Amino acid sequence: MDTTDLEACINYTFLQVKHLRMALTHSSYANEQDDADGDNERLEFLGDAVLELSISAEAYKRYPHAPEGQLTRIRSQLVKEKSLADLARGIGLDRYLLLGKGEEMQGGRDRDSLLADGFEALLGAIFLDSDFETVRKLILGIFASLWPEDVFLPEVKDFKSRLQEVAQHRFRDRPVYVLAETSGPEHEKTFEVDVTLPTGEVFRGTGTSVKRAEQTAARIALNHLQDN
Repeated sequence: MDTTDLEACINYTFLQVKHLRMALTHSSYANEQDDADGDNERLEFLGDAVLELSISAEAYKRYPHAPEGQLTRIRSQLVKEKSLADLARGIGLDRYLLLGKGEEMQGGRDRDSLLADGFEALLGAIFLDSDFETVRKLILGIFASLWPEDVFLPEVKDFKSRLQEVAQHRFRDRPVYVLAETSGPEHEKTFEVDVTLPTGEVFRGTGTSVKRAEQTAARIALNHLQDN
């Protein structure tokens, strides 16, 4: 099997081709071949651990103010099955997988779960063929464009501070707050505050005080930015 194109795509040339062949060997193929040395399930286990550690460490450095829960969500989004399957297709891994006849006929070559497993097995094979630092750099290269630019922290209660950070980062300017309306009796007033983003977009928040209305408006604006 000529894997030159695959190795060029991941920018890594195997020193021991047996590692790569094992990563590409699905259990359905190994079960049909008398001379098969095994399948890629053990390498998948190893690659999963290498991938999780690499992404976790990078997320920790990239988002120094994100709490544990947010870091977990970022990692989960990056390494979920669909994401890994798309990456596998992107490097052409689907063309090189060794599948059994039945698996091939059932469309296994385009199955997300199978492709994701193959991708992790490939990472495990590179780790065995080299070292952790080599595979870590390779992983970060593959995932370089997939990291979220802004991390929104729903746990943070001070939405105004967070909105200002995001606005400064995205637009190099601050949001502006204006008291738009006051209603209700003196002892039970309701305040409405408009926050205007540097883009000109306006979002209104309501609260039992001006500060609470500002926080509500900031939260609504943050949610809008997150969706867009």
